[in-house]
Amino acid sequence: MNPTPSLAYATPATAPAWKRWLVCSPLARIVIFMAAFIVLNRAASALVHALMRGMARTPMSSALVYLAVFVLPAIVTYLFLVRIVERRKPAELALRRWPGALGGLLAGGLLFSTVVGVLWLLGSYHVTGFNPHADWLPALLLAGIGAGIGEEILFRGVLFRIIEEGLGTWAALLVSALFFGFAHAGNPGATAWSSAAIAIEAGLLFALLYHVTRSLPLCMGLHAAWNFCQGTVYGIPVSGMKADGWLVSTRTGPDWLSGGVFGAEASVVALTLCLLCSAALLALALRRHSVVPPSWRRR
Repeated sequence: MNPTPSLAYATPATAPAWKRWLVCSPLARIVIFMAAFIVLNRAASALVHALMRGMARTPMSSALVYLAVFVLPAIVTYLFLVRIVERRKPAELALRRWPGALGGLLAGGLLFSTVVGVLWLLGSYHVTGFNPHADWLPALLLAGIGAGIGEEILFRGVLFRIIEEGLGTWAALLVSALFFGFAHAGNPGATAWSSAAIAIEAGLLFALLYHVTRSLPLCMGLHAAWNFCQGTVYGIPVSGMKADGWLVSTRTGPDWLSGGVFGAEASVVALTLCLLCSAALLALALRRHSVVPPSWRRR
């Protein structure tokens, strides 16, 4: 029986010592996932490269490659981790969770629209035209669905969830947020400030949302809508990546306000609004007493 109901898995106390350490422990499961993911990622990359040899690269083909070499391996590896290693049903991905993805989409669109609205009121965001021919489908597949599913599996489904099982909620929030910010440090236009902003505003927000709801589809929906609205709707770079948006826009003012070339995610406006949402989720977690202590403090 799981001693902490909010956790999806706990290392079985009845398992042999070698299995508890080499298979079932949090560190072992993270290592197993990453090793299997890297193998599948490399195999998929080699296969795609062979199939596309001599073909011209287009935005759509780039999006499909991303889905094939990153998102699909992440899904397959996660199901392997849950069903074979942890030997349980993936409750965090259960069918009953998927209607929540719609709520995540609505929340993500509303949240980023609020960011843009505040930037507009402060005189930083300006619409200069409309582009009805924006190439929206590749952006939806890559920055929206692809990043929403793939990154949430890696950072919330694996990193946050498993670290929380071992070190508790506070450590899992800190570690997963730092890794999420670091993962965006190599993007175009990234700075130490933009990486810190991503870690604080998105890393903490998505992790707390998962902690409170235990739903990956909800996190995926929020993540996908945030990215899609930012780039395709409002024409703002997505984590430094150039956007082809329906609205042609510019941002003015100091980088701490506009976000600079990295995009509005590096704006203090996005940071503040996301922190307010994170504070509300944290207050809910504290009221529910759902914060998980480290494993050595649990029965």
